[in-house]
Amino acid sequence: MNIHICKETQELEKRVALTPDIAASLLKDGVTIRVESTAGLAAGYPDEAYKASGVEISSDRETLLKDADLLLAVNAPSNEEIAKLKQGSTLICYLWGLQHPERIDALKNAGVTAVGLEAVPRISRAQSMDALSSMSNIAGYKSVLIAGNLLNRYMPMMMTAAGTIRPANFLILGAGVAGLQAIATAKRLGAVVEAYDIRPVVKEQVESLGAKFVDIPLEEENTETEGGYAKEVSEKNQEIQKQVLHTHAAKADVVITTALIPGKPAPKLLMSKTVAEMKPGAVIVDLAAEQGGNCELTSPGKTITTENGVVIDGPLNLASTLAFHASQLYAKNLKSLLGLILKEGTLTFDFDDEILKQATLTHNGEITSPLLTSKN
Repeated sequence: MNIHICKETQELEKRVALTPDIAASLLKDGVTIRVESTAGLAAGYPDEAYKASGVEISSDRETLLKDADLLLAVNAPSNEEIAKLKQGSTLICYLWGLQHPERIDALKNAGVTAVGLEAVPRISRAQSMDALSSMSNIAGYKSVLIAGNLLNRYMPMMMTAAGTIRPANFLILGAGVAGLQAIATAKRLGAVVEAYDIRPVVKEQVESLGAKFVDIPLEEENTETEGGYAKEVSEKNQEIQKQVLHTHAAKADVVITTALIPGKPAPKLLMSKTVAEMKPGAVIVDLAAEQGGNCELTSPGKTITTENGVVIDGPLNLASTLAFHASQLYAKNLKSLLGLILKEGTLTFDFDDEILKQATLTHNGEITSPLLTSKN
């Protein structure tokens, strides 16, 4: 069986789907692995490292696409490249099927079995395959470094001969994987941290990291999906949220926002009137920028300064900025997933397995995932 990896072509993307060490472990299953030349170079994995692991290097991208039995990628190929994949082949990468129905149609029409890593369910057995969490962990860490770089003051308390400097106050919105890592990183750098999440169940996790949980009493409503993600709440509850967060954000030196709702635009948590009352020099790092942002004034991919001196950063693809370790973690996630389907050099899909049932979006020319079929 031919496992192929092509160089990522999306702007800002430096990751590679498979690292040399993970490739070497997969070769033990009797497969052939080919990697497009320089595919790993931007992540710190040169062609020589792959060759030393027993991987073949090819500069013929079109042949890699056409001859792949299994194509591993970070981001989905273009629809034009999907059409070049052979019928019956398998693609594993981020697919974002809810946001890109035309991509799912292209995969269905090409007869490709497509596994979307974003659709791996949040169950304990799938934790080692959860690439979203792996990348969110990186984003949460990097967001604090960005904030520290943009902030015009110290993060920790400083006791100097000239006097004592108080520590910076951080407000983290969203206590998922990214938010929890942001809390931990900010605390390690000496900041005073408080955090909010619409899911009361995460309060204990927030407090275990040394942060204060912002408790906002909402009207009775289920705020968590079966998969553990935050749910969109009623307009009345959204307004209650905004009012309380307005007060806390006005006191913060740094606000890091991480709130996302699967398949929908990011919820607006920081309105322009809130930003207008924040301190001059305060920093907002909006990790939801790719989905429209949690802050009303966020400009995705840009750093802006408001009239009152608040700096708002809308970073894109933060995981790629730590491409060496991001690729390492992503490759390990893929290896764990392949443990379900790669048996003695052959791909086998057991759709009685909850993970494969949820994450396999197309198979045998049909749309198969309940995530997508329930929307049709």
